[in-house]
Amino acid sequence: MLKKIHDLLEKLNIPNWLAILLFVCLLLRIPSFFEPFYYGDEMIYLTLGQGLRQGVALYSGLHDNKPPVLYLIAALAGSLVWFKVFLAIASLISIVLFAKIAGKIFEGKLKTQKVATLLFALLTTLPLLEGNTANAENFMMAFSLGAIYILLSKKLNIKNLLFSGFLFGVSFLTKVPAIFDLPIIILFWIITTGLKKDNLIKIIKNSFYITVGFLIPVVLSFIWYGVGGHLGDYVKAAFMQNVGYVSSWRPGDVQKSFLAKNAPLLIRFLVASLGIIITFFFRRRLSKPFVLASVWLMLSLFAVTLSERPYPHYLLQSVGPIAILLGILFTRQTVEQSLVVIPLFFALFVPVYYKFWYYPTSSYYLRFMKYVVGVTNKEKYLSGFNKYTPRNYQIADFLLSSSYKKDRVFVWGPDSPIIYALSRRISPIKFVADYHVFDYSSKNEVVKMLSVSKPRFIVITSEAKPFLEITGLLRQNYLLVNKIDDAEIWSLTN
Repeated sequence: MLKKIHDLLEKLNIPNWLAILLFVCLLLRIPSFFEPFYYGDEMIYLTLGQGLRQGVALYSGLHDNKPPVLYLIAALAGSLVWFKVFLAIASLISIVLFAKIAGKIFEGKLKTQKVATLLFALLTTLPLLEGNTANAENFMMAFSLGAIYILLSKKLNIKNLLFSGFLFGVSFLTKVPAIFDLPIIILFWIITTGLKKDNLIKIIKNSFYITVGFLIPVVLSFIWYGVGGHLGDYVKAAFMQNVGYVSSWRPGDVQKSFLAKNAPLLIRFLVASLGIIITFFFRRRLSKPFVLASVWLMLSLFAVTLSERPYPHYLLQSVGPIAILLGILFTRQTVEQSLVVIPLFFALFVPVYYKFWYYPTSSYYLRFMKYVVGVTNKEKYLSGFNKYTPRNYQIADFLLSSSYKKDRVFVWGPDSPIIYALSRRISPIKFVADYHVFDYSSKNEVVKMLSVSKPRFIVITSEAKPFLEITGLLRQNYLLVNKIDDAEIWSLTN
């Protein structure tokens, strides 16, 4: 077995130090395989994935506002454990690809390669930036890094250019901000080769093939949903609603003019553009790794701050260039060792200014160790993630034992995706989270849809926002059959 692993590592050209790092990262991910159903985003992905497995149309039958790749991965996984396994595989692939990129740009500088790769591996694995959660950023990194690696290290023939563009396209279909990964290498080429006519013609030609490759999966997705009669819902949910998501963290700005409302976004765009322009003018004094990391950082920070929401997993898109810059800072005895402070200032300024959240790391592993050795029982372990988690498991157990797989269940409350995912029951309406209703529909519309579909059970959790509009429907057609920690479970009487 060990010989087979050794032969595989040699075949993939993975050195011993990288193999050890991958093993350590895999060990660090072991607690994630034992996490309960508690994280809202993961539960939405699993719920939509379960819907896909049952033949429900994505976007028309079940709604969320991301492109389809993440839901397809969740559908293929089928369970939280396998979702986490796929996450671990994607993470290890990303680490290998980043190590190969570092090996290319820091050729002959093994210490810098190791430091940059170590930092990248830890920042994308530990809970600090939600490296342990199956968010889109964790998966799209693998596709984008694969494309960047090809463009930096492979022969730039039509096949490789198209394939790199294809990977960028799949990354974009995982999450829209990945589109800002596409110009990284194109701008890098322009800055490092200059504006000579021959160079520009070659760059334009290469960029054309990359763009064609990018469009292939995107256009195919449009055709797929068009043939199925869901193109309008697909475009609206996965792309158009993301426009409204931008700067939606400032709801008080809704009444302002377009220019006033989007002024912060325009300012960030100008800052990123100015940073890239300055890099171009000083290109002769800068090394290629510094140029690449600076361009990459400016584009990724712009992508990270699109919505101005402080979710730490957004920052994962910027980890690659930050790791390269820190590698230069910690290992290179050159002028650039001082210059990297400038782009790193922006890398630090963004999470501080926008008050990005972060998750504790030591307590995450300590909680798991206490559970493993028996100091903490299962209920306490579950409640350590969310105080409502044990209750959600009890509700799901009731639904599993009291309904058939094809029965529809409606859950009202902030934990609704968790209960859907745990019970493997699908919502009778397209919205699987309460904020979907607030953002894209209304409670009156929900009552109308429930009056038609009449789900087998309606669950209303104690922490849910008031839903007085549903009272009439419950009194006429439902009977309160159970209460679990103040969560009401109503059963259809007919």
